[in-house]
Order: sequence, then C-alpha cells, then structure tokens
Amino acid sequence: MILAFGVVGIGALLAWRQTVGRTDDAGSPAPTPTAEVVATASPTATPTPVPAPTPNPTPGPTPVPYSGWVDPASSGQLWAAQTEGLLTFRGNPTRSYYGRGPVPAGPSVQWRYPQGSTMCGPTSVGGEVSQWCGTGWTGQPAVFERGGRTWLAFGAYDHAVHFVDADTGEDIIPPYLTGDLIKGSVTIDPDGYPIVYSGSRDNYFHVIAIDGAEPVELWRLSASLATGTKWNDDWDGSALVIDDYLFEGGENSIFHIVKLNRGYDAQGKVTVDPELVFQAPGYDSELLAAVGDNVSIENSVAISGNTVYFANSGGLVQGWDIGGLKDGVAPERVFRYWVGDDVDASIVIDDEGMLYVGVEYEQGRARSREIGQIVKLDPGNVDDPLVWSVFDTGRIPAGAWATPAIYRDLVIAPVDTGRVFGIDRATGEVRWEVPMPGAFNWSSPVIVDDVWLQGDCEGILHAFDLSDTTVKPPQLWSITLPGCIESTPAVWDGHVYVGTRAGQLYMLAD
Repeated sequence: MILAFGVVGIGALLAWRQTVGRTDDAGSPAPTPTAEVVATASPTATPTPVPAPTPNPTPGPTPVPYSGWVDPASSGQLWAAQTEGLLTFRGNPTRSYYGRGPVPAGPSVQWRYPQGSTMCGPTSVGGEVSQWCGTGWTGQPAVFERGGRTWLAFGAYDHAVHFVDADTGEDIIPPYLTGDLIKGSVTIDPDGYPIVYSGSRDNYFHVIAIDGAEPVELWRLSASLATGTKWNDDWDGSALVIDDYLFEGGENSIFHIVKLNRGYDAQGKVTVDPELVFQAPGYDSELLAAVGDNVSIENSVAISGNTVYFANSGGLVQGWDIGGLKDGVAPERVFRYWVGDDVDASIVIDDEGMLYVGVEYEQGRARSREIGQIVKLDPGNVDDPLVWSVFDTGRIPAGAWATPAIYRDLVIAPVDTGRVFGIDRATGEVRWEVPMPGAFNWSSPVIVDDVWLQGDCEGILHAFDLSDTTVKPPQLWSITLPGCIESTPAVWDGHVYVGTRAGQLYMLAD
C-alpha cells in the first residue's frame, strides 16, 4: 500500500529541528583490585624486586549507536562497510564523499573505454533527434570492490550501463542496454547485494542484477506510474538505498520511496520484490503559481538524520521527515525554502546538518537576485534558514549547475560564468576565485588528500593543491582530454576515472 502524503504551505510551516538523544552509561564498573605480593626475605637473602602492580584502566562509556537513518557525523566519510567503494554520485547519503587516494602526481592515460569506438546514441529533445556522445552531467562513475577485483559501473549516452574492470578497462560483463541515453550516475547497492540502480531517459528507473554472465533487469519503475506528474519522464538523480528502502526523485516531478525486499532465490541469485510505499509531488500550488509546470527533480536526493532533502527546477528546496517510515508513518514535509530558480545541483550536507545548495540563474527572477546562487541553509531554522549566500548574476545564464563540495572549512563552488569560488564555510566570505576555460562549467569538484580535481569544457582536468584552504590553490598538474568534461571524476586507489563528451571514458594514473 502506498502511504498517503501531506504538503505544508509557506504559511503553515512547522518549526522543527531534528535532534537525536544520546544517553551515556550512568557509571563505570569499579576497577578490579590488584593483589599486592610482598616478598619476605631472610636476613642473609638478597631481597627480590617486587614489580609494580599493573593498573587496570577504567573502561569508558559504551558509545550509543546512532538510531536514525543517516548519522550526520558520517558526512565526508565512506558510505558502507559491506560494499567498499564510491557507490553513488558524490559517494554517500550526504553527497560529501569523493573517493580514496592517493591522487596521481603526474598522470597519463592508461586506458580508454571503449577501445576503437565511441559511446554515442540518438535522443529526442523538443521533437528533434540528435546524436549525443560519451558521458555528461552528472556522469560520475561508481567504483567498487567485488569478488576480488575493482569494478567500474557507469551510464553513458549510448543508452547503456557499462561494467568494466577498473584496472584494465575491459568489460567484466556485457553492457545493459536501456531505451535511451543515461545522464546521471548509477548507484551500487551498499549492503553487498549484486545490484546496480540506474535511471534512463527511456521513462524507467532500472534495478539491475550483476551476479551472472550478463546483467539482468530485476524490476523497473515507470515515470508515468504516479499521479500529478509534470515535465518529462527522465531520471537524472542518483538514488540512495538504505535499510532496504530506495529513495529517488524523477523529472516527472515526483519523489518516490520503494521497499525493495531484496533477497536470494534457491539458486543463490539475487532477487527483489519491490513495493512502491510512498510518492508525493515535489511541488505545491504556491510554487506552480510562481514558476509554472517546470518543477522536475533532476538532482540526487540527500539524507541526514531522519530527513531526506532534494530540490527541483522551480527552485523549491525541501526536507521530508522519514523517521516513522519503517513503522508505516507517511513522510511529512518539514522544511520548505524557495530560492527562485532551477536547482539541478545536488544538496550537500555537513556534519552539523547544514545544507549547501547551488542555484542556477536562468530566469532572472527577483527572488534569484535576492537569495543568491550559492547558499547555506540551516533547516533547523524553518522561518529564516538562510545563513549566507554568494551571488553570480552578472549575465544569463549564470549560477551553478555543478554540485558544490565541502572540504574542511571551505566550500568549493563552480559557476557557469567560468569561475570557481572558494568560500569560507562559516561566514560565506569568498576567499579566492579560480577561473576556468570553456563555455560552461558543469563538472563537480572532487577533493581527495588535499588535492582538488576540476574538469572544464575545454577537456582539461586540473589538479590543485588545497592543503592551505585560506589561499588561492596552486595548480599541481593538468591533463587535456578530447571533449568537454561535464562529468564528475572518480578517484580510487591512485586512479582517476572520467568521461568526456567526445565519446570515451579514461583511466588516468602515474
């Protein structure tokens, strides 16, 4: 049964702050007494040295496990112990994990995929069919360990999800073909099930098994299944899977929650028996009155605590309380903030639960000029959540298509006018700017081991030294690849993986 939903209007927002109680042990057991042994010597005997007693340390309080969906303290950390890797766009539920180093010091192309051909396919935009090649926005490959080898999984414009040996660039299993191109990043099951989750422009979100000689679709979710759909049937967002629940927004403007019911059959093959347990429009009447029907959800949902966050093309940033989901309680919207223009970038959440949002500047609305294009929001302050903002309104289009990155005390935010801002996380002060060549700047920053990687639309992948966040970072190296780099790079064990619009994906290493 699909749970009912409720939508909270601007005038009826609930004051809300998610808090998690932690109870330490009331006391610690007393240390066990250590017996003191005294040697009694005869008058003629040499006294035997007595060793000092070994102290018995007092045990500290036992940590209380986090009881919600996603511990806010996990921001910036590897997502899952069961499946080791970079498993989804920006790595974890708070969209704040960038991969595992080391980062190469002077890389060159070690292999390219596919060899001798390109990944291209037709698609229709506005009724006109054109050919698209390579990987695009967001397009970050997933890298994960499975069966003693490192896998690379990614969707591309040839309508396929590819499964490649990360060391050699050879297919592990054949590609899985969908009915149209794939723009977003795939998600790997974090709990060890051999499942890949991917959207496509073919109207479906796909659940794909990878435990056989070739990939097998276990289930698909249609974009036309929900009521109240608007815009189109694409699936750009990278899903999250937590405790057997899948969370995903679609360009049909609907937010979906699916209970997967994962398992294995008698032959040991992975299975799912999905139930669509919740769906709700990502818009309300106030937003439609302000912006019309362009309210698609193109970014990837993020979760911190018991709240799932996402935004839409109408500029509505929102949070839904999922604390009672497992008990059959329908999620309720508890945070609403309108930034005035399209938010395709994913929301990034820090360890204090603060939201960092990149906003486009396409329509030139007064609200966009008032709020800004890189914003920090405090969802606990429902009535006035804006902490700070940085503006990029010099021309149209402008603003952010790339997802901001948080690293230590810094926010790194590329904007479409060709600049990348280094912003003080606490104050919103712009500490430095780095110019980027190219017509636009859609690749999201990646930072591993104090090295910031940034692609541009001239096909240049730059590496900067971010060890001192207070100064404009010096460039360590750059490498030029064929084609615009829209996709976000992935870093894993000394290798960098990135695709371009020229039609291929590259592995770079020393």
